[in-house]
Amino acid sequence: MNIMVTGGAGYIGSIIVENLLEKGHHVIVLDNLQQGHREAVLPEADFHQVDIIDIQALEQVFSNAKVDAVMHMAAETVVEYSITDPKRYFQNSIVGGLNLLEVMLKHGVSRLIFSSSAAVYGEPDSIPITEQNVTVPINSYGESKLMFERILHWYGRAYGLKHISLRYFNAAGASRRFGESHEPETHLVPNVLKVVQERSGPVAIFGTDYPTKDGSCIRDYVHVMDIAQAHILAMEKIEVVSGTVYNLGNGEGYSVLEVVAAAEKITGVEIPRKISNRRPGDPAVLVASSDQATSELGWTPRYPDLESIIESAWNWIKQHPNGY
Repeated sequence: MNIMVTGGAGYIGSIIVENLLEKGHHVIVLDNLQQGHREAVLPEADFHQVDIIDIQALEQVFSNAKVDAVMHMAAETVVEYSITDPKRYFQNSIVGGLNLLEVMLKHGVSRLIFSSSAAVYGEPDSIPITEQNVTVPINSYGESKLMFERILHWYGRAYGLKHISLRYFNAAGASRRFGESHEPETHLVPNVLKVVQERSGPVAIFGTDYPTKDGSCIRDYVHVMDIAQAHILAMEKIEVVSGTVYNLGNGEGYSVLEVVAAAEKITGVEIPRKISNRRPGDPAVLVASSDQATSELGWTPRYPDLESIIESAWNWIKQHPNGY
């Protein structure tokens, strides 16, 4: 198939592109390189430096390339900014997303896999989180993802668009070629490993008085390679399960302190820690139920244990000490 990946130079997007190429697909990558890296796109892919806000540029790409399906990853990714500057999230996710849909429909492209987020749930009303949990986002990042899911629902009803939304929990780890390189970096695993790499620190632990096994927050970490696999399975099943949303998580939660301890074991380095106050809006536990993805997509995480996830990230960081 000819598959377009928007945001295909980003962390998750680049690894999805890598997996699609290995499966023999032709891949067209769109990325504005605001947060992505040109070096993260394999030469076998057809790369276009395009911002989805620019509908004329989108039109040109679709006019010159045959596209069978789209995996839509392009998005703002720094959640903290979604409180102080929500405009950039709605412009990218909603305005840019509508541009993409308009051009897709004009060119007869009717299949889309959407990169959504666990942020649509906000502070969950029950654990583990299922797709039936109440969706009450607490920031514009989650709100923009949920709004676009709803847009896809109405486009499906009105225009026959086939779509699946995948709600990621905490993506982590690396493939053999590609890994996580953000500026600023806001995710726990790469920040912990950065302390090891630079012999700096300490790692900030935001709260040790939560009602959890060790007092620190618990989150659900899923290997980025498993996320890539889920996209491919979703594309294969889209004719049957179009219109469905799926959680992507391990169903196993690990605390912040467990992540630090696992990183110490993998790297052989003692990691300094600084205990800080809780951050407002940080729930004690966020753990997914991925039973629906298992039963309907045949998706089961292949790398569910925390040490495998951290080891893959550490191997990539050692090979790319300065990122891309």
